[in-house]
Amino acid sequence: MESRIRHMLETSARLLKLLSLLQVRRDWTGPALAGRLGVDVRTIRRDVDKLRSLGYPVTSLPGAAGGYRLGAGAELPPLLLDDDEAVAVAVGLRTAANGTVAGIEETSVRALTKLEQVLPARLRRRVQALQAHTTALSAAGPTVDAETLTTIAAACRDHRQLRFTYAPTHGEPTRRLVEPQGLVHTGRRWYLVAWDVSKEDWRTFRVDRITTEPTPAARCPPREPPAESLGEFVSRQVASNVYTYQAVLTIHAPLRAVAERTTPISAVLEPIDESSCLMRTGADSLDRIVFHLMFLGHDFTVHEPEELTDHVRTLIGRLQNAIGARG
Repeated sequence: MESRIRHMLETSARLLKLLSLLQVRRDWTGPALAGRLGVDVRTIRRDVDKLRSLGYPVTSLPGAAGGYRLGAGAELPPLLLDDDEAVAVAVGLRTAANGTVAGIEETSVRALTKLEQVLPARLRRRVQALQAHTTALSAAGPTVDAETLTTIAAACRDHRQLRFTYAPTHGEPTRRLVEPQGLVHTGRRWYLVAWDVSKEDWRTFRVDRITTEPTPAARCPPREPPAESLGEFVSRQVASNVYTYQAVLTIHAPLRAVAERTTPISAVLEPIDESSCLMRTGADSLDRIVFHLMFLGHDFTVHEPEELTDHVRTLIGRLQNAIGARG
């Protein structure tokens, strides 16, 4: 009797571990699952059948080695979350209630209510402490549709092209066919990094400027990403290339000091020496660039464009007139 109970407990624990693995990765081969769980492939087949009998939609994949995938079912099966994952989900739902994704605020609150009902007391205290001592400002940037984000993310995952209409900062909307690489969220805006098929180059698209629902198209082979970090790639693109005016300056202050007064999407910084750094930035008006530079609180030298140098001289004249020229 004791050995039978032990066997049942071991089987139950293995089923939970198997379900957890299926939730972590999209596709698994039978031998890979067997190796992770320390059993043979036949045992994996039996365990998968047990999960199916419990309502989990585990589908079999074709191929010499075979495989399994946890698919979508008529009902959402329970998720297995460890302590840190549960807290992360709760925090994410609270953030979404005040975030930049349109239409999910109420849904996020409902999901959070359900999650907190089943959280163990120790985790509920952690989440509630974070809530009590955190104040979120409402998002100032444009919102995007949640369905658009999920469509783009699925296309990135499945290596499928996307078709959509895009309205750039300047010019008329155009139809685009892209191979999506990934999404980047800067805190105020969502960006899609993708290979533009017609331009034959990497491009950064603001998701809120995608004016039609993205439509998945043909499958495409994975490409080497344009940079090791998509976040750094978007920072370089947004800080200068997408604006009407691009400026290159020397800031006469250590890079660390300048970085404290800028953001990755407002400026790209490169060290020159211990007391100065090179800044690349941009804006749709020269006044905005000057305002940004004055906010830094450090001396600077303009290298380009020439229009910025002339504009600084004009502003100096206006300031002198405001206080009265003194001989």
